[in-house]
Amino acid sequence: MNSWDNWVEQTLHKLERLQLLRSLRPIYLRNEPQKPTTTVEGDDLQVFHQMQLWDRSSVEVHIPESTFQKWLSDIPSSGDEEDTRKFRKLLLFSGNDYLGLSSHPTIGNAAAKAAQEHGMGPRGSALICGYTDYHRRLESSLADLKKKEDCLLCPTGFAANMALMVVLGNVGSLLAAGKTPLTNEKIAIFSDELNHASIIDGIRLAERQKSVEIFIYRHCDMIHLKALLSSCTMQKKVVVTDSLFSMDGDFAPMIELVKLRKQHGFLLVIDDAHGTFVCGKTGGGVAEEFHCERDVDICVGTLSKAAGCHGGFIACSKRWKQLIQSRGRSFIFSTTTPLPIAAAAHAAVIVARKETWRRRAIWSRVQDFRALTGIPINSPIISLVVGSEEKALKASRSLLKSGFHVTAIRPPTVPPNSCRLRVTLSATHTRADIERFTTALSNCVNFQEIGIHGSNGYARL
Repeated sequence: MNSWDNWVEQTLHKLERLQLLRSLRPIYLRNEPQKPTTTVEGDDLQVFHQMQLWDRSSVEVHIPESTFQKWLSDIPSSGDEEDTRKFRKLLLFSGNDYLGLSSHPTIGNAAAKAAQEHGMGPRGSALICGYTDYHRRLESSLADLKKKEDCLLCPTGFAANMALMVVLGNVGSLLAAGKTPLTNEKIAIFSDELNHASIIDGIRLAERQKSVEIFIYRHCDMIHLKALLSSCTMQKKVVVTDSLFSMDGDFAPMIELVKLRKQHGFLLVIDDAHGTFVCGKTGGGVAEEFHCERDVDICVGTLSKAAGCHGGFIACSKRWKQLIQSRGRSFIFSTTTPLPIAAAAHAAVIVARKETWRRRAIWSRVQDFRALTGIPINSPIISLVVGSEEKALKASRSLLKSGFHVTAIRPPTVPPNSCRLRVTLSATHTRADIERFTTALSNCVNFQEIGIHGSNGYARL
C-alpha cells in the first residue's frame, strides 16, 4: 500500500468513527407498462389529463431481496448482488420527481427521437460548439416560464449557483479602481443560513477573490436581515435565498423580501430548485405563487427535480446572461448538456405547463398528509425531526419493512441531534398511498411529539 492509499484508508476509518461514512443504495428498474410511442412536432406534444399506468413507475422501485436484507442491517450494498430473481417493491417517499415526469412517454420519446437523429449532439462547451437550436429552444421556454428576458442553461443546478456567485464576485473585482477592491467597492452578499450547499460553496469561492463580504442572516428572519442591511454601508448588495428549502420544506418569506428589496435596493436572487413546476398556477415557481415574479431579479432553477430530466438554468436579463456566460467558470469550462436531454427537458416544460392535474394532485396529497397526521405541513417536502441518529435510522428501517423508501437525514447534512426523516410527496402518489404510508409512519414516530423544520439556527457557511 503506497502512502496515499494509507492516508485515504486512515481518513475512511476516521469518517467511520465519526459516523460520517456514506454508501450508495442502488435500486433496480423493471420493465414499465407499454407506453404510446407517437410524437408530434413542435409544442403540440401528446399530453394526458389524468394519471396513467406508467406514471406509477416514477414512485415504484424494486430491489433484490439480498439488498433489502443488507439495508435492514445497515450494511452497504454495491448493487452487484448475483441473486436478482426475487425482488422487493418499494414505494418512494424520498425522491424529488414531484410531478412524476421522469416516466412520461412524451418526454422519453423526445429524448429518443433527438438521439436517433443527432446522437448526443456536439460534445463541447456551449461557448465553443456545444450550443444548438435545441438548447436555445429550451432556454426560451424557461425564460417565458419565469417571466424573464432570457435564460442560460448550465450543466446542473449546482453549477448554476456556483457560476452566479462567482460572477457576483467578478463584478466587485472588475469595477474596483485598484487591484484589490476597497470595502465600499466590494459586493455585500446576504445569505440565509440554511441555503443550499451550491450557494454556500459558490459564495466561498467568490470570497476567495476578496471582492465580496458575506453576511449570514438567521433562517427566514427578516428582522435580522433588515438589521444587517441597515448597518451595511456598501452600495452593491445582493440577497440570495432558497425559495423552498430542500431540507426543511418551508418557504422563504417572499413578500417581506420584496418589501426589503424596495427599501434597500438590493439584487434579489432565489434558488427555485424545488418550486419550479410545482408552485404557481402555470408552474412558474414560488415567485409566481406569491405574485412577485417581477420583483425577483435572478431565478436559478433545476431540470432534475419536477421536470424529471437533468440540468440547471439561470433565468435573468440579457445583460446578466452575457456576464455569466463570460465569467461563470462552472458554465464556461463544462461540456454542454447532451442534446437528447435538452430535447427531453423542453418537452417537460411543455408537458408540465399543460398537464395541470399534476400540480393539483401533488397539493391534494399535501392536504391528505396534513389531514391524516395533524402535522401542519405547507409543502410537498416534509421534514420530520426525530432527534438522534439512532432514532432516525430505526424509523427509516421500520418504514423499509413496511415497503416504503424514506431516507434518514443525518449530520453533516443537518445539525447533531436534529436527525430527521425527509419525506417527499409526488403527484403520482394516490390518497391510498398516503393512508398506507401515514399508518406505517405512526408506528415509528409520534405525530404529537414530532418536530417540524430544523430551524435551530444551524449555519453551514
